[in-house]
Amino acid sequence: MKTNEPAFTIGVEEEYLLVDKNSRALVVDPPETLMSEAEERCGAQVTSELLRSQIEIGTKVCNNVQEAREDLARLRTNIIQVADSHGLAPIAASTHPFSSWTEQKHTEKVRYDQLTHEMQGAARRLVICGMHVHVGIGDDELRIDLMNQLSYFLPHLLALSCSSPFWGGRDTGLSSYRLTVFDALPRTGLPERFASWAEYQRHINVLMDAGLIEDSTRIWWDLRPSARFPTLETRVMDVCTRLDDTIALTALLVCILRMLYRLRTHNQRWRIYTPMLIRENRWRAMRYSFDEGMIDLAKGVVVPFETLIEEIFALVAEDAEALGCEKELAGVRAILSRGTSAHRQRREFELERAAGNSIEDSLKAVVDTLIEDTAEGLKV
Repeated sequence: MKTNEPAFTIGVEEEYLLVDKNSRALVVDPPETLMSEAEERCGAQVTSELLRSQIEIGTKVCNNVQEAREDLARLRTNIIQVADSHGLAPIAASTHPFSSWTEQKHTEKVRYDQLTHEMQGAARRLVICGMHVHVGIGDDELRIDLMNQLSYFLPHLLALSCSSPFWGGRDTGLSSYRLTVFDALPRTGLPERFASWAEYQRHINVLMDAGLIEDSTRIWWDLRPSARFPTLETRVMDVCTRLDDTIALTALLVCILRMLYRLRTHNQRWRIYTPMLIRENRWRAMRYSFDEGMIDLAKGVVVPFETLIEEIFALVAEDAEALGCEKELAGVRAILSRGTSAHRQRREFELERAAGNSIEDSLKAVVDTLIEDTAEGLKV
């Protein structure tokens, strides 16, 4: 690769829901000291979220996926310990199995006040959590070009991350219900396509000049140039319950980006498909995770998801070796083997019901599983 290759540094943000260990419900009014105690341990790497029952962490700038795993493990451990001291626990899931959005309170901040006022019910329903992965790409034009190409792979990443099958005490039938909630906001979904950084900026300026947004942080696409950092920020994924899954998908993402950049250095590029076709795969990921396959857009037929992933693995093998993340990338196959968090949540619910337990108690057992899996592999 050329010496001016992007840094491909990594930053991962995860949002968690806070639950009461006794009731397993979302904690509507967490103790005021919880956030200050978390900040004492994690500094600026922990922040409040729109709703008081949520908390967000973000890694430092990491040079590789191993550093990202170490920092995420430290942050998760600290949040678990702080929450536990108050009889609470974080769950890394994109929806809560049974707590209602109507009971939640939003955090008192000017930004959140403005958002709730503007978006009304669409914002009040945002009892959802996601995972955002930043990859360092310093050149503005390159960032836009890679955004255009990476869009093809967003459904694949979503399918492997699903953790929101339940909503309001019911199985929605979707593996990622989160996006049906989030897509009610404006400026969400697949990113637009732009020929250049200047064209992108012109479109942002139209909205800013019209007084509709303060800056591009109000652009909530599945993939966007970060407004704060010289990164491409992938936002389509549900938050992964298991830390190992977070790292596997982070490795897959950075390998794909390096592969796309490598093609570019040889005057090649990934074929650009219409948003209509990519949206179809996005919907299949939301509905089925990886269970019913996806459209191979080059062939125009639905193929097993495993086939598509193995093809991607072959494409990025050189990049995984160069980035030193072959072991972490192999974790994607583990997800395919045992399922996503959505699969595990459903299995737990079905086992509890088969054992004769009530719907309420079965959903509480799902929360217990989420608490356990969120702490898996950590030294808590």
